[in-house]
Amino acid sequence: MPLLSSNYQKQSYYFNSHIETIIPAVFRVVSGVNYQRKRLVLEDNDFLDLDYLEGNDKLVILSHGLEGDTKRGYIKGMAKYFHQKGYSVLAWNHRSCSGELNSLPRFYHSGASEDLRSVVQHCVNEKKYSAIYLIGFSLGGNMTLKYLGEEGKNIHPLIKKSCVFSVPIHLSSCSKSLSKKSNWIYSDKFKQTLFKKIKEKSKKFPDHINPEHLKKVRTLFDFDNFYTAPLHNFKDAEDYYEKCSSLPWIDKISIPTLIVNALNDPFLGEPCFPYDLAEKLENVYFEFPTTGGHCGFSNGEKGIYWSESRAGEFLESEI
Repeated sequence: MPLLSSNYQKQSYYFNSHIETIIPAVFRVVSGVNYQRKRLVLEDNDFLDLDYLEGNDKLVILSHGLEGDTKRGYIKGMAKYFHQKGYSVLAWNHRSCSGELNSLPRFYHSGASEDLRSVVQHCVNEKKYSAIYLIGFSLGGNMTLKYLGEEGKNIHPLIKKSCVFSVPIHLSSCSKSLSKKSNWIYSDKFKQTLFKKIKEKSKKFPDHINPEHLKKVRTLFDFDNFYTAPLHNFKDAEDYYEKCSSLPWIDKISIPTLIVNALNDPFLGEPCFPYDLAEKLENVYFEFPTTGGHCGFSNGEKGIYWSESRAGEFLESEI
């Protein structure tokens, strides 16, 4: 499909990509979202906490980003938008992200599509939905695309469409982007919460996790090299990035899917804008707004962000 043109226009006072990224993340308040939490026990005896808004028989599944959760503004905003349109919504927390550490030494990572698969299968087994739609942000978007590519033409017929935003489809280049001095504020924020989890987990699993390695961690690459990779059976950070990037899976996706990456996203590397690939695919649509930052896209009407109305427009279109 040809690359889609975008009508997104930033607000005039958002004078750079960092402002577009940080202001919505820090200051957005979304009221009126009252989740009902359920716990899904996985085959490995770990768990995922699922937060529901009950609506009609069409379900939207939301996947959050790195060190996010279902309370983040971009998740609650999307949940509220679709729930007000009548949909049921399931926003799920990755392992260790619900406010309670998960039960195993491992936790979550960008390629943990097996967890999304468990969530989807759980919803299919409930036999109460006539259609399921997947929406992901950042890490959750990469996981969503990888899942869709892995399923390919064998995807369950209830899964109708998908829409993802600010997706690091090429993890290695994105890790390098986050390591730039200009992105120190994001790296420091991620390290704060990741370090806390490692310290807590090391007390519970001293034979698996060595907190002393934290002294050597300066970048997200270092963290992935010392912790993410070994805890999830990858050789090193680059092996993890190569095996978990969604880019190689995108051409295998068989349902209509929209990928929205802002050209000024400070997290994304150049390979996250594959213009040549966009021209060749039948089911996947790319949209590269000039602005938007990372999980920003805040300019909208009546408290609704552009990303929310764009997702609704795509999921309800005839494409």
